[in-house]
Amino acid sequence: MENKVRIQDDLYEAVNGDWLATAVIPDDRPSTGGFAILDQEVEAKMMDEFRAFAAGEKTTDIPEVGEAVKLYRKVLDVERRNREGIAPVMPLLHRIAAIDSVEKFNNKVGYLLENGASLPFSCYVDTDMKDTSRNALYIQGPGTILPDTPYYGTEPGNQLLELYKMMAAKALGFTDLSEEEQKQYLEDTIAFDALIAQKVKSQVEWADYVKNYNPMSTQEVAGYVRPLDIRGMMHGLWGEDIPEDIIVRDPKAVKEMNFYFNEDNLSKYVHWAYVKTLLSKTAYLSEELASTGTMYRRALIGVPNDPVIEKQAYQMASRCFSEPVGVYYGRTYFGEEAKKDIISIVKEIIEVYKSRMKKNTFLQEATKEKAIKKLSTIAIKMGYPDSVREIYSKMKVAEEDSYYDTMSKLSKIMLEDEIAKLNKPVDRSIWQMPGHMVNACYDPFRNDITFPAAILQKPFYSINQSVSENLGGIGAVIAHEISHAFDNNGSHFDENGNLFDWWCEEDFEAFRKLTQDMIEQWDGIEYLGDKVNGELVVSENIADNGGVAATLDIMNHTEGADFQAYFINWAKIWCMKAKPEYMLLLLKNDVHSPAKLRANIQVRNFPEWYQAFGVTEKDQMYIAPEKRIIIW
Repeated sequence: MENKVRIQDDLYEAVNGDWLATAVIPDDRPSTGGFAILDQEVEAKMMDEFRAFAAGEKTTDIPEVGEAVKLYRKVLDVERRNREGIAPVMPLLHRIAAIDSVEKFNNKVGYLLENGASLPFSCYVDTDMKDTSRNALYIQGPGTILPDTPYYGTEPGNQLLELYKMMAAKALGFTDLSEEEQKQYLEDTIAFDALIAQKVKSQVEWADYVKNYNPMSTQEVAGYVRPLDIRGMMHGLWGEDIPEDIIVRDPKAVKEMNFYFNEDNLSKYVHWAYVKTLLSKTAYLSEELASTGTMYRRALIGVPNDPVIEKQAYQMASRCFSEPVGVYYGRTYFGEEAKKDIISIVKEIIEVYKSRMKKNTFLQEATKEKAIKKLSTIAIKMGYPDSVREIYSKMKVAEEDSYYDTMSKLSKIMLEDEIAKLNKPVDRSIWQMPGHMVNACYDPFRNDITFPAAILQKPFYSINQSVSENLGGIGAVIAHEISHAFDNNGSHFDENGNLFDWWCEEDFEAFRKLTQDMIEQWDGIEYLGDKVNGELVVSENIADNGGVAATLDIMNHTEGADFQAYFINWAKIWCMKAKPEYMLLLLKNDVHSPAKLRANIQVRNFPEWYQAFGVTEKDQMYIAPEKRIIIW
């Protein structure tokens, strides 16, 4: 480490400063660093694989990957895409533009849903949060153009809307609308979006899982959204066997949805749906339209260029066929030796967690017993699934179909699969992340943790790294995900993933106080000229705190543990260099704290940090003992 920053004053800069000074962010990405570099490396490997598959130089025994390669070729066929231009999407846009009454909307809603048109609501099938053995129908309001509701009425928000209008105006120029119609459609789109922004939740509100669970009878929901015929739509999807209840995720948005369809707003909705649908489909059209459709997003995250066409082709194919591509990656690049080693680390951390729960000072025995039971039943999904789900065998890519038609057919197959889930039991074997994704997660509704093969590499993990380095890397991330079982959201779910108050009341009050302490420790920290919202990021901060606590516990019982190596690798995994626009977007909307703060703030809560580097009250990486927080 050649830079002059003392580790006692800034762990993140001391460890990563030299790299940050020279690292170059790719033109087609908003950031680079620990997670992003691994993602780039995985992407490069898999692009080589797809290139070889497409050229006939290589084959695979996973037939669904073969279909992904066919889709890859569709994206690369820019000559056909450019020749077709906007024509493939125009029949759908004409059907939207012809809606001039609520009756016509109700008659077409099934067609609109099936073809991916923008609707004034979003509905989907997912696990019932109070009975995770069954699936339920969820409904919520539409999304906003701007990233979050607080943007509206601000100068940054107004600037972003102008960028969106530029993009939409350019895309509308390809349609058969007159110039006057284009202008009216765009004006109404912005006006309708402003109505939506008054009714839907903010990102902070969405971050509270429990408040997203609001069961209502189907009859009650139908009454709120009238004149929308929600029951008619459901009969079209499920016949006579429609659910008696719907889980409403944002009650205000749903209860006021009928406002969108009064005499003043129906045409605004139609024009909004036309513009939003057009922009959502541009990726499947000509090169120029595809590039037009990314203008707003690129400006939002500070990315000057789209990926090259070959990368776009791989990204689309690997997203649509994520599970089979992930299985291929896992089988090809992930070894059984590493899988066994990682699983042993997970099991060790779970046992440490149980021990820490037993020693916990603010929980009563009854709560401890239930917490330990929850830990004992956590399902571990490590590397990649053993097989590919049946849905992917149905996803065929016909040689004669255009790229647009191919994507439309694949989307319909996935929609049919989701619709069919409503009357089936929950499949707990489903992985939330594919094997080639550089990430990890805890699912509170299944009480499982998923670690794709792609993240199980340096600096997070290597069988060639020391135990201390691995604990500061993948160990802390594993413990982070386990900690989500007991964060401000996960704490409301039992060992089966059911929404259920299993705590002793006074124990939960003590936990709530610690949660508030964590909010206050982070709230208002200045960063890039703005401030951290402690409430938005509290769940991830509780998880980070628990991740460090559990792995330091293991370090304290490991012979020859190198605490300096632990903290240095902890700082390495959060290394990130990003475009300012992207950093500010994350600060405002992401439930994770900025990477630099994740590296620097959490460690200061633990005595091992001060001992490892001799940190004292004279150093910037010091906080007084009475302000330190350790929850789990």
